[in-house]
Amino acid sequence: MHSHFKFWQRIVGVLLAVVLCVGCSQVTSLSDNPWQAVTLPTKANLQDISFTSDHQHGWLVGNDSTLLETTDGGKTWQPTKLDLGDQKYIFSSVSFAGSEGWVTGEPAILLHSHDGGRSWTQIPLSAKLPGNPKTITALGPQSAEMTTDVGAIYRTTDGGKTWKAMVQEAVGVLRNIARSPEGKYIAVSARGNFYSTWEPGQDAWEPHQRNSSRRVQNMGFGQDGRLWMLARGGQVQFTSLENPDEWEKPQYPEFSTSWGLLDLAYRTPNEIWVSGGSGNLLRSLDGGKTWEKDRAVEDVASNLYRVIFITPEQGFIIGQRGTLLKYQAPVAAA
Repeated sequence: MHSHFKFWQRIVGVLLAVVLCVGCSQVTSLSDNPWQAVTLPTKANLQDISFTSDHQHGWLVGNDSTLLETTDGGKTWQPTKLDLGDQKYIFSSVSFAGSEGWVTGEPAILLHSHDGGRSWTQIPLSAKLPGNPKTITALGPQSAEMTTDVGAIYRTTDGGKTWKAMVQEAVGVLRNIARSPEGKYIAVSARGNFYSTWEPGQDAWEPHQRNSSRRVQNMGFGQDGRLWMLARGGQVQFTSLENPDEWEKPQYPEFSTSWGLLDLAYRTPNEIWVSGGSGNLLRSLDGGKTWEKDRAVEDVASNLYRVIFITPEQGFIIGQRGTLLKYQAPVAAA
């Protein structure tokens, strides 16, 4: 009788394991992994990457005043040391337009280069600046747009000597903020319980309540004209192509997972990559309808914070402890 009970106990255990694994095994694997790890001379957490107009000369920034330079399209990187005193900065954003570049971070700091990064000048920032600088976007000669971590937006057209406030009031402490090529912004509140939008010509941010009980992790603009949203529990959501004010049904690319989704980026209008914690990486080739998992990068011991495509052929994934992955387009079969 006892052995009979143990037999059924084992059967129930197997069935329970199968039930628990349903979903986690449904995501197909990529047949080709296009991401290659790049060895860096730092273990700092990385934050952002940008290139000059030739796409070969680029800059990578991060914590501990990390500023790395490449001249071969991101294959190799060398550290650049700046005389910034004893203060350690978190460089959160870097942006180039042609050979003119900007770096910003906290405690409040702004660096400007007009010669492709051969030299950098520290631009004084007002002590009354609301919050710490969050992002910087180079717009052209002497022009840039800067945001802070409470949602202030400023623009300069004279190399940082003067700044014009684009919104009347800050929106509050932010988790993250994204800018579209047209100059629109979307920002997620620090607690992930609401988001706000702004576009040129508006005086103030427009707040929006999240459309589910799940806290919002990140949001941004897609190449296909849609907004995207990542929420807790591995949820992905897009706005409707037909009605940009409506959100489509939420998706769960990999059901029943304990790791979160952190960033999303379009390589093309149809090809989308989503990164997450513990080296998790997913791809969709049909605009987010179906997903594949890149299991070749699962052994990367890092949370993958950002996915950035400079061009469809040049992309990077950046993460903690000096983690950098470089996109290498698969070689087409002859």
